[in-house]
Amino acid sequence: MASRAVVPHQQLRGELKQKNLAAADGRNRRVLQDIGNLVKDHGVQGKKPVGNGPGTRRGPAPAKAAVGAINNAIQKNKPDNVIEISSDESEEGRPVNRRQFRAGSSKKEIKTLTSILTARSKAVCGLSHKPKEDLPVSCIDAEDVDNELAVVEYVDDIYKFYKLTEDDGRVHDYMHLQPDINAKMRTILVDWLIEVHRKFELMPETLYLTLNIVDRFLAVKVVPRRELQLVGISSMLIACKYEEIWAPEVNDFVCISDNAYIREQVLAMEKAILGKLEWYLTVPTPYVFLLRYVKASVPSDKELENMAFFLAELGLMQYPVVISYRPSLIAASAVYAARHTLGKRPFWTETLKHHTGYSEDVLICCAKLLVQFHAAAADSKLKAVYKKFSSVDRGTVALHSPAKSLMAKSAKSLP
Repeated sequence: MASRAVVPHQQLRGELKQKNLAAADGRNRRVLQDIGNLVKDHGVQGKKPVGNGPGTRRGPAPAKAAVGAINNAIQKNKPDNVIEISSDESEEGRPVNRRQFRAGSSKKEIKTLTSILTARSKAVCGLSHKPKEDLPVSCIDAEDVDNELAVVEYVDDIYKFYKLTEDDGRVHDYMHLQPDINAKMRTILVDWLIEVHRKFELMPETLYLTLNIVDRFLAVKVVPRRELQLVGISSMLIACKYEEIWAPEVNDFVCISDNAYIREQVLAMEKAILGKLEWYLTVPTPYVFLLRYVKASVPSDKELENMAFFLAELGLMQYPVVISYRPSLIAASAVYAARHTLGKRPFWTETLKHHTGYSEDVLICCAKLLVQFHAAAADSKLKAVYKKFSSVDRGTVALHSPAKSLMAKSAKSLP
């Protein structure tokens, strides 16, 4: 599999969620102190205690030669304040549980793995000693210069890479290859998957990747109507394993589908999907573009963010939108339509044009479609997205009137 860039927000989301969940179940997870995690509750799930206390079993120590080679390789470019991580064995051969700090350090500093790798990367690129005002930072990232997880030095390049590779993960018209299913059935499936996603309280990335996996699999494999829901839950199972810290179990998906399938069928379909997609799961979905474009929609607020995601999910339910527009264009159109809906003028700014790469004329057709879906959402039989964004936790943005400025223009029929 070709290498892919890491989304900055995923690092932040992963570390925060892991810390919160670990605190909730009594676990104290420590970064790079030991390969294993220190578990205070020795009775959790009947597992033996793992950690540094007396009587605990330790895993094999890393090879001293390998650790020494790595440390020597980075020694020349190592910036100030970087922690040297020792091996699990001291020079006398006794196990140790500490971090070695540079000589002259009067106060211990707790650094995450992300901060260490970021500092070393800056040193290699010659950025570690530059004044903040000289760093290549976009105006929308100025406030995140001190946030190592935002990787502001590289975020523009990351999104350029996403734009270059987004066509690898999108699909074109495939429904004519499916003799037993149609676009309406896909819409019903997506509506149900959105409800399942919300019931399990999964990360938003999981939903977008799930829909991407479903479409890409249907584009390369003929699926009987009776197995369409099986494709949906198996795709979400894969996406959960990819995006979530702790994914739902197979039996959870069997139960949520009212036992329409058995565990072995879900696992067999999971294997079939991964085989057909050649394990290619690192694809730019509309979600990653939405995060960036909402941030570029200055001034940005939670209401605009919720409205943009509401319109984007309405669009992803519709097969014609998915096959006709690139993920980045769907995201940009959702932000554009959201600004119209909330009356934020100007509707499209130079900052948005710079970061999205799209002009207002390019977005108008897709944006009109999203507004039409918004206008029809309240009366539709498929209300998963509408109910989701009518809730208080989503700012009840679905209850806003559709964008009159776009509705007044000549509507374009579905492509």
